[in-house]
Amino acid sequence: MWLLVFFDLPTDTVADRRNAAQFRKDLLCDGFNMFQFSIYVRHCSSRENMDVHLKRVKQMLPPLGKVGVLGITDKQFGEMHLFYGQKPHNTPQAGVQLELF
Repeated sequence: MWLLVFFDLPTDTVADRRNAAQFRKDLLCDGFNMFQFSIYVRHCSSRENMDVHLKRVKQMLPPLGKVGVLGITDKQFGEMHLFYGQKPHNTPQAGVQLELF
């Protein structure tokens, strides 16, 4: 499963910029990777794990702005086509899951 966070946050005032920067830092601390400047993605090993991170995102929401969260499967994420200019690039691979005996 992949969890995608999309956001459009105001940056008009110093406090707004601080809140937006803190939200991005919180996402990075929770294991999200920047896909684009306002889109962050995180691989989750299961739906339960995805629900945990969704709750964390809800707790770190800034006071103003729009935030959307979308959960998709590995297959759906793998079918994404990415272009940098006119050249296609590979989609990011799922993280390696650590297995303990």
